[in-house]
Amino acid sequence: MLDLRATATTIEIRSGRRITSHVRSYVKFRHTTKPEHMPAANRAHAEWSPSRLIAWSEKVGPATARLVAAIMESRPHPEQGYRACLGVMRLRQRYPDERIERACLRALTLRAVSLQSDREKLSPSPASRPLPLHSNVRGPGYYH
Repeated sequence: MLDLRATATTIEIRSGRRITSHVRSYVKFRHTTKPEHMPAANRAHAEWSPSRLIAWSEKVGPATARLVAAIMESRPHPEQGYRACLGVMRLRQRYPDERIERACLRALTLRAVSLQSDREKLSPSPASRPLPLHSNVRGPGYYH
């Protein structure tokens, strides 16, 4: 059985003896986590900082750096954007920097801060395609 002990400054987990403790935070909707309690993948992200990711993305180009900054600013906590930012940087394994820079510029223009926004050739939306010629297609005049 685990016991939780909360004081004005500390949250403590006990099972006869102290297992762990955290400094108590009174900031609403914010979490506090000790790095050693995080999964290994999350711990690796904790080693990053927004300035480090932006500096790294500047090696690709200014649009990439602006997109990385925008991704982090779009999240309640910058750390929540690290995975997406690292995904952008991982694109360097498959694409040249010029292609990534164009995609990032396009994403910024569209205000789309996700990897799914990158499309060299956008297909037309269903509403912009012409209707097929068929006897069952009545067209807009039928409804007037």
